[in-house]
Amino acid sequence: MAPMNKRELARAVAVQSDVELKTVVTVLDGFTDVVTAVVAKGEPVAITGFAKFVKVDRKARMGRNPATGEAIRIKASKKARITPVKAFKDAVLAPATAPKLSKGVFPTDNAAVTAAGKSSAPAAASKAPAKKAPARKAPARRATARKAPAKKATRSRRTARR
Repeated sequence: MAPMNKRELARAVAVQSDVELKTVVTVLDGFTDVVTAVVAKGEPVAITGFAKFVKVDRKARMGRNPATGEAIRIKASKKARITPVKAFKDAVLAPATAPKLSKGVFPTDNAAVTAAGKSSAPAAASKAPAKKAPARKAPARRATARKAPAKKATRSRRTARR
């Protein structure tokens, strides 16, 4: 299973929070810029329930060359450290405590991404739930259709090797 990339994360957040994809991408870019700049200056950033971002100064120390066993001097350095907080670790270790996602969030459905952010329009507010219900049923059908070709491709690779 491949890790979720930035584009997939933005699509999932757009569906979960019912915000337009373009807005979510802008917010994610702003988030990474601000966190990077603040931590680069040496200030920690803590997001309650998620993670803590810190710049760590490591002192010079003596170490050993694993190949020869010879003592060597390791220079002082600066590192970035991201530490998950207890609530995040608990949710990962016990998935029952993790937040529940809306339908179409993961795996992300194209119809759900397109519909994200549209229901908050004042003129369409009364009609939005009626339009949104069919879009939420579609992810289950499309998600299964996406998985089937991937399995066939995997099988054909196996048979090609034999």
